[in-house]
Amino acid sequence: MNIIVFLIVGLLAGWLAGVIMKSRYGLIGDLVVGVIGAFLGQWLFGLLGVSFGGGLLGAFLTAVIGAIVLLAVIRLIFGRR
Repeated sequence: MNIIVFLIVGLLAGWLAGVIMKSRYGLIGDLVVGVIGAFLGQWLFGLLGVSFGGGLLGAFLTAVIGAIVLLAVIRLIFGRR
């Protein structure tokens, strides 16, 4: 996938994950978590052999789930403030 499209998908996924998880990291924090979560989701689902299909929708679902997982792990490590 084109890196620019991947970054845009990650940014949107971070915003959505922040809304779903009621994140308190702010917009910039959520966007960064989204990009990192997109890489995490791609890696995690690659290990598990799970695919949501090709294309933009599959990449978006993978990125959103990766960002949600990353936000959950951050909450476990640093706790709620």
